Amino acid sequence: MSYKIIGDSCCDLTQKYKEDPHFALVPLTLQVDDAYIRDDETFDQAKFLQMIRESKAVQKSACPSPEDFIAAYQGEEEMVFVVTLSQHLSGTYNSAVLARNLFYEENPQSTKKIHVFSSDSACCGESLIAFRIQEMAEGGAGFEEIVQEVGAFRDHMHTYFVLETLDFLRKNGRLTGLAAILASALNIKPVMGADHGVIVKLSQARGIAKALNKLCDTVVEEAVRSGVDTKNRILGIVHCNCPERAQSVKEMICSRLSFKDVYVAPAAGVSSLYAGDGGIVVAL
Repeated sequence: MSYKIIGDSCCDLTQKYKEDPHFALVPLTLQVDDAYIRDDETFDQAKFLQMIRESKAVQKSACPSPEDFIAAYQGEEEMVFVVTLSQHLSGTYNSAVLARNLFYEENPQSTKKIHVFSSDSACCGESLIAFRIQEMAEGGAGFEEIVQEVGAFRDHMHTYFVLETLDFLRKNGRLTGLAAILASALNIKPVMGADHGVIVKLSQARGIAKALNKLCDTVVEEAVRSGVDTKNRILGIVHCNCPERAQSVKEMICSRLSFKDVYVAPAAGVSSLYAGDGGIVVAL
């Protein structure tokens, strides 16, 4: 059956996948002070990061409208799969579900099958789910089989990240001002993860190098503990303006585990906003 995979713009893809006709991205809108930036192919990361550095306000993101998703649902594809930011972090999932319902109301004779996955993650976590959908669809799996298998894949996937700066968390009330100042003064870098779509702190270290080492240790230890067959899995890494750091993380993890493939991509707008300059996100 023909298929289409739709991600929101936090689904960070390499150019190869952006050019694949089976993939489409529906952009969120970012706000820095009075400027509104559409997170699409026009996004300028360097300019955006500079705007964030110069702003003292809280930066925001706005999810796509249902109309945006309905437009993406059009086409001849028999199966449409949508992968969104965690429903605990964004309204994008709800917008995509509402769009699906409206699409069926407006097209009662349509035989198109649409399923919306909340990634319970973001960034490369969304991408790994999208890749799994494509792998199954290309292998000839049917709609219900893909929904069931990919749902299980998502439920056992883990996402981890290390931030260079706590400024965004402080501005958005995730840390008290005192905690952010103390952490900054002591050069404390948190190692964080996603627990069923909710951000949690896993550990911390003093300095980015030690935090990245601890991140890699956590990825390896959790994979071993969970019995993940990494030789049949893709390791996903997304970086915000730090390709050398991403390469170092890739080498540290791959020196201890073997993977079917490793995907490394630069952060687009939403991931740049939340991870911040120098941020690293890993999903497995």
